[in-house]
Amino acid sequence: METTMFKGSITALITPMNQDGSLDLASMGGFIDWQIQQGSSALVPVGTTGESPTLTPEEHAQVVEFTIKTTNGRVPVLAGAGSNSTAEAIKMARDAQSAGASGVLVVAPYYNKPVQEGIYRHFMAVADAITIPLILYNIPGRSVIDISVETMARLAKHPNIIGVKDATANLVRPLQTRHAISKPFIQLSGEDATAVAFLASGGDGCISVTSNVAPTQCAEIQAAWNDGRVMEAMEKHDRLFPLHEALFCESNPVPVKFAASVLGLMGETCRLPLAPLSDASRARVKDAMSMAGLLD
Repeated sequence: METTMFKGSITALITPMNQDGSLDLASMGGFIDWQIQQGSSALVPVGTTGESPTLTPEEHAQVVEFTIKTTNGRVPVLAGAGSNSTAEAIKMARDAQSAGASGVLVVAPYYNKPVQEGIYRHFMAVADAITIPLILYNIPGRSVIDISVETMARLAKHPNIIGVKDATANLVRPLQTRHAISKPFIQLSGEDATAVAFLASGGDGCISVTSNVAPTQCAEIQAAWNDGRVMEAMEKHDRLFPLHEALFCESNPVPVKFAASVLGLMGETCRLPLAPLSDASRARVKDAMSMAGLLD
């Protein structure tokens, strides 16, 4: 199973929407092209940042298919395929495979709070149902449950399960995971603020929110680190740090969609229950964009 295609700066794509909340695929096509041109190494449609909780199943499949078609093999597409229903996650993963996805990103089951054995059986069932790579998504802050290192090591024995997106912000975890799993196992930070520190702990890249609006800078950080230019990577990361924090001043993806609208990439519309960004947060995001060199 391929273990090298999902590394570096990977963008967790926002989903452009018209003012009435309908999908804006015209903007999405241009946005995908821009992401690839600016150096993103892979794209993740319909994750949390893509507002997957409020997309219909039909829209979910449509965004995945559109992303794959527009990308046209230029970079890998890691399709979001997570649900707290195992049967639904299996259907999403199979649909993504049929559409030509390079792999699937499957979040830990949320809300129903399974024990570790339930988590293990959930992911194994999804992995058994497909032949493309599966990357686990561990985000206890949203899913409530945590995929333990021990469970991850069990899951890694499945040939289709090739890595993890770690949004715990716990920099001990990549070290623990690396020691617990003997095979090559991709570890991607799911927290922009830890991107460089995660690399120092043995990580392979970052699935990024910030790279929606600063793809070149995020890609340069990863490239500098991989080339051994550690101080340069740290300096570039420090410059982006205020933006990383500002883009989470309210619920993701509200701030980053606003930032994208400031850059003229798409409108800022998000679907309810996400509310428009407050005036104070708009000012904070713009200030951080200026500090990052995104605005004149």
